[in-house]
Amino acid sequence: MKERHSLEPVVQKGARVLILGSMPGEQSLQRQQYYGNPRNHFWPLVGELLNTDLSTFSYERKCDFLKTNHIALWDVIGKCKREGSLDSAISDEKMNDLAGLLTTYPTIQWVGLNGTKAYETFRKYIKNHAFPSVPYTKLPSTSPVPGRNVKSFPEKVKAWREMTDYLQHNGGEKR
Repeated sequence: MKERHSLEPVVQKGARVLILGSMPGEQSLQRQQYYGNPRNHFWPLVGELLNTDLSTFSYERKCDFLKTNHIALWDVIGKCKREGSLDSAISDEKMNDLAGLLTTYPTIQWVGLNGTKAYETFRKYIKNHAFPSVPYTKLPSTSPVPGRNVKSFPEKVKAWREMTDYLQHNGGEKR
């Protein structure tokens, strides 16, 4: 099995929400871009939620758009072994320093977990680490791979709306 390393976080001062995936898929790692598989729903979903068509944006412009909207991206898993892109193939996972990120960026007030693997791994992480008190939510995966709990794009948008609700209503509060 190949050793995989996550990408650097997309974050800047003033971030209010953090979206965590599990580990980027093969296409994302090759491109060094979060959600680099063009079939992944992440970028269209964020565009829908923030009323902006991101389809013509370069990756750098998409990341700047997230930062402007106080959204940070990273992965729960920092290093693992995996062949292919499936979360079910992940083994020997080592976590990213999520507590350190939240300490460095104390304005982050909500964590959204993109899919079941991100959620389950995050829950395991917070049980074993001193972790700042921050609310978190399991969100339906934006992955293009059909799974047990696959939702339609409109269902995903509805579930992910919690992110924009949080951006609009809780931006100034400290934890």
